[in-house]
Amino acid sequence: MHLTKRTVLWSKFVRDFLAWKSPLSQSVADLVLRNGVIYTSDDSLPFADSMAVANGRVLRVGNHSFVKELVGYGTQVLDLGGKVVVPGFIDSHVHFIDGGLQMMQVKLRGVNKKEEFIRRIKDAAQSTKQGSWILGGGWNNDLWAGDLPAASWIDDVTPNNPVWLSRVDGHMGLANSVALMLAGITNLTDDPRGGTIMRTANGEPTGALIDSARTLVTSQIPEDSVDDRREALLRASNLALARGLTTVVDMGRYYPGFSTELSWEDFSDVYQWANSMSKMEVRVCLYFSMETWSRLVDVINKVGHALSEWIYIGGVKAFADGSLGSNSALLYEPYVDEPDNYGLQVTELEALLNMTLESDLNGLQVAIHAIGDKANDLILDMYGSVASTNGIRDRRFRIEHAQQLAAGTPGRFGKQRVVASMQPDQLLDDADSTSKKLGKDRAEKESYLFQSLLNNNALLAFGSDWPVADINPLSGIKTAVRRRPPTWESAWIPSECISVDDAIKAYTISAARVSFLDKDLGSLSPGKLADFVILSTDSWKDFAEEASASIEETYVSGVRAYP
Repeated sequence: MHLTKRTVLWSKFVRDFLAWKSPLSQSVADLVLRNGVIYTSDDSLPFADSMAVANGRVLRVGNHSFVKELVGYGTQVLDLGGKVVVPGFIDSHVHFIDGGLQMMQVKLRGVNKKEEFIRRIKDAAQSTKQGSWILGGGWNNDLWAGDLPAASWIDDVTPNNPVWLSRVDGHMGLANSVALMLAGITNLTDDPRGGTIMRTANGEPTGALIDSARTLVTSQIPEDSVDDRREALLRASNLALARGLTTVVDMGRYYPGFSTELSWEDFSDVYQWANSMSKMEVRVCLYFSMETWSRLVDVINKVGHALSEWIYIGGVKAFADGSLGSNSALLYEPYVDEPDNYGLQVTELEALLNMTLESDLNGLQVAIHAIGDKANDLILDMYGSVASTNGIRDRRFRIEHAQQLAAGTPGRFGKQRVVASMQPDQLLDDADSTSKKLGKDRAEKESYLFQSLLNNNALLAFGSDWPVADINPLSGIKTAVRRRPPTWESAWIPSECISVDDAIKAYTISAARVSFLDKDLGSLSPGKLADFVILSTDSWKDFAEEASASIEETYVSGVRAYP
C-alpha cells in the first residue's frame, strides 16, 4: 500500500513537472511570419496567415494563435502586412550555366528589325579584339517577318572576327563567313545526321545551321574557362533569386550533336566546387545526357540522389526532335511554309529505345525532349513499351516541352502517368508563328494544351527553358492564366487557360514532384525546407484574377536571399 502511494505521488510529480516544462521544451522558432496570406501549395491546408521556421525548415503553419506559441528568445517576427506568400518557385527546365554565360554575350532577344540585328553585332565587333569570337543569342526571325538571317547580313561588319549567334529556341544558329571558313563548311559539305545546313538556291551555305549541324561551328569555339563558368553560376543564381526561384532543374549544356562532357565538366568544376565552398545560393537538380547513363548510375551508387540540400541528382535526358521555330519539330503533316519538310528525328529510335530501357532498368529517371505531335506520340509509345518490359515502378517519365499534341495525346499523358514539362512563356513567341507554320486549324487544336492535360489528370510542371525564354515564373504564371501575347487583345486558345492555383502548383509542388523532390520541396508544409517568396500584392483575389505581382523578397531555408 505504501509503495502504491509513493508511485502515485511520483507519477503526479512527473506529470506536473512535464506540464510546467512543456512550453520550454517545444522548439523555438528562428523566424515567424504573421499577418499574411500564405498560399502553401498543400491541399490539406491551402492557406494560412502565419508560419514558423526553425533550422531552415517549416515548423508550423496555421493561424497566429497556433503559431505564436513557438515565439521565444531570439525569434525574429516578420509582420507581412497582409502580403501574399507562396512557396519558392521551381523552374523545371533551364540550362543554368549556359544562361549565365549568355548574360555576358550579345543580347538579341526582342530584336524585330534586320538593321537593329546588324547594329548590335557591329557594336560588339568594335569592342572585340581582332580574331576573337563574337558570341550572342536570343534572335527570333519571326519578329521581323520570318526571313532567316544570313552570314551576308553581318560579314561586312565582322571581317576579322568569327561570329556565332544562337536562335532563341537553341536549335539553330547563325555563323558569319569567317566562322564558316574556320569550320570548313562549303557547298560540298554534307548535312550531318540530325542536322541541316541551310543553303541558297545555288547550294551555298547561308550561315544558318540547324540542330546537330551547329556543332560544325561550335566545336571551333574555344571552351569557356572554369572561372567563367563559375561566375556564370553566380550570375544566374542572383537573377533566379530576384525572380523568386529557389530551385532550378538544370538540363545542362547538352544539345543534339554537342559533347556529352560539358554537363559533366560543369558538375565537377562548378557545382561540386560551389557546394564545397558554400557558394550555392539556389538549389539545383541536375540531368545528364542519356548516352552517359552508366556514369550517372555510378555517381548515384557512390553519393545517392543528393550531394547536399543544394545539389540533387535528377536523371538522364535525350532528344527526339528539334524545334518548331527552326522547322525541325517532328510532325505528322508537313510544315505549311515548307511542304516537303516534316521535321527532324534527331536521335535514331532504336538507339533511343535501348538507352531508355537501360537507364530505366537501372532506376534512373528519363526525360526526353519532344515538341512535334509525332515526336510526342513516338516517345509515349516508347515509354509504354519500356514500362511494359521493365515492370511496374514509380518512374515519373518526363517529356520536355510537349508543345504540339495530336488529338487524344493529352489523355495518354494522364493514362500513362507521363510528366508534361512545359514552358508557358514560349507561347508568347509562338502564337503568331505557329499558325504560319502549321496552319490555323492545326495550331489551335495542338498548341500548349495546359488545361487539356490537367483535365486528363496529367502531371504538369512549368519552367522556362532559360535562356530560350526569360527565367521568370511570375511571367509564366500570368501567361498560363491569360495566354495573351503582347500585341493581342484576346487569349490564344482561351479554352486552354488555367487557374492561378494550377499555374502556381505547376511551379511549386508539381514541379517538385516531377523531379522526386517533393519530400523536401514544393509546398510550405511542416518538415519541408523553408523556401518561400513574399509578393508585392496584398490581395489574393486580385492576384487570382489578374495574375499580376512582383517579387519583394526571396527566402531560402528561412533566410532572406533577395534582395
